[in-house]
Amino acid sequence: MCGIVGYVGDQQAAPVLLDGLARLEYRGYDSAGVAVFGDQGLEVAKAKGRLQVLSDLIDGGRAIHGNVGIGHTRWATHGAPSDVNSHPHMSRSGRIAVVHNGIIENYAELKAFLMGEGVEFASETDTEVVAHLIEYFYKKDNGDLLSAVNRVLHRLEGAYALGILSADDPDQLIAVRKDSPLILGVGQGENFLASDVTAILRYTREVIYLEDGEMALLTPQGVRCFDHLMRPIEKALCHVDWEIDAAEKGGYEHFMFKEIMEQPDAIRRTVSPRIKDGRVHFEDFGLSDQDIREMSRMYIVACGSSYHVGMVGKYNLERMLRRPVEVSLASEFRYMDPIVDEKTLVVVISQSGETLDTMAALREAKRLGAKVLSIVNVMGSSIARESDVVLYTWAGPEISVATTKAYSTQLAVLDLLGLYFAQRLGTLPEEEYQAILDSLLHLPEQIEQVLEQREQIQYLASQFFNHSSVFFIGRNCDYALGLEGSLKLKEISYIHSEAYASGELKHGTISLIEEGTLVIALATYAKLFDKAVSNVVEVRTRGAEVLALTTEDHRADMEGIGAAGVVTVPHSHPVVLPSLGVVPLQLFAYYVALMRGCDIDKPRNLAKSVTVE
Repeated sequence: MCGIVGYVGDQQAAPVLLDGLARLEYRGYDSAGVAVFGDQGLEVAKAKGRLQVLSDLIDGGRAIHGNVGIGHTRWATHGAPSDVNSHPHMSRSGRIAVVHNGIIENYAELKAFLMGEGVEFASETDTEVVAHLIEYFYKKDNGDLLSAVNRVLHRLEGAYALGILSADDPDQLIAVRKDSPLILGVGQGENFLASDVTAILRYTREVIYLEDGEMALLTPQGVRCFDHLMRPIEKALCHVDWEIDAAEKGGYEHFMFKEIMEQPDAIRRTVSPRIKDGRVHFEDFGLSDQDIREMSRMYIVACGSSYHVGMVGKYNLERMLRRPVEVSLASEFRYMDPIVDEKTLVVVISQSGETLDTMAALREAKRLGAKVLSIVNVMGSSIARESDVVLYTWAGPEISVATTKAYSTQLAVLDLLGLYFAQRLGTLPEEEYQAILDSLLHLPEQIEQVLEQREQIQYLASQFFNHSSVFFIGRNCDYALGLEGSLKLKEISYIHSEAYASGELKHGTISLIEEGTLVIALATYAKLFDKAVSNVVEVRTRGAEVLALTTEDHRADMEGIGAAGVVTVPHSHPVVLPSLGVVPLQLFAYYVALMRGCDIDKPRNLAKSVTVE
């Protein structure tokens, strides 16, 4: 959540900042601002609302001249969305500007100290404290900005990524990070800072990943990095392979729809390179066969849709490995005193690799002695760097807040991991191993078949988009799949939606079923299909309208019991069926939100990367 962009070079800074911020809009925000140093000194422009409001205010950046600047899109935490609370925030003299992602947990204490020194505050934010505190130490350090920033960092508690600009040092920027993502872009005669690489792909592919507690000084001539003791450090330069057009809509109306349609190719990139000679193969896998054999249990730790991947994974991994698998919300993991030791494998899943709750859970797992394997999409991200083993999804950039291809590729990686472990544990018969592997290899073509049904799914969405409450029901993996289907619907259409294990209906939930209630019944798991049919009959007799998802060979059965609509997926191995079943649920949520006039790529109150607790 929130976005940071900084530029120093020979171009006009403001247009570059606006362009970068536009590529970070998917992260979620409610206001935007820039600070640029030029002929008129340090100029600041900021506005509540969409980035376009700011762009209009400064004529696309042409109204502010200067070659160094910082920009920000804010998602309100401390203080309501307003022009005043928007970033950048200024020091009392107006000569230091700061943009900040994260939360300063001890800001009240620092604010009280500064007010005791006669400082007056203009905003309600925690960030303004940082600007005033930098100036306070800047004066004490005789104008040494880097030293002043370092002294401030030793007094801040919480998570932060900071971009800092001073009118007294107009040819440089300072970047700092702790528990909030920030990368540096290295160009020719120009350099950048950003909270996500997509903001600067148009200008450079060479990036530096800052670690927690590190600082950087950026000038047009180069980048210098320092540790928390102000000692110079050498940082590796990393090349980003993502294509620029992968982060653009490419003719689609919404990123979400584009990313739904990209899933076959994304899964091919995820799966195909990891199959060699009929076996799953991971390059430089950091766990030995002995580590795998000694593994007594697994935790899957994640948030949101990644947690739902873990829910599906629990059923599949326990089936393949005959080892206990527990799924935990990352925000709860470190507070529940988990039973973890050196024989525990903790699998953390995060699209961005920067999710703060997941990062905290990872560190707790390592403190307790567990091995940590991460499944992430972003190369060089914090979670990737701190894990013992990293499996990248290679999904390419995902811009829409509502995840689609990240979910699908995470699920594919988890299935591959199950096969890899099963082979070493000897827990799967050879014919079963090959059947799952073959289904994974054919998954992209089968998803393409599902995508061909999008007109039918759009029609069904037109019949049901005006419901105010929806229930998803299913058993086994279908229940886990329903969790994701429900989340997709609620997060982009704002319809109240809940997912339940079908067997729990009679234990309370069925009291909510009344005439006209929409129930989406998931029945792809053949072993429990008859029970799924019984649950459909159960809710229909109480007046529910039922939209069913099943395999093609069970279409007639669902139509025969009066389902108002039936969507099917091709037959596949049960382990792989959830990867097929999620696609029509994504499409249904998309079309419902479209018909309700919702802002699909930027749903209210949500952000793509959650970097505050």
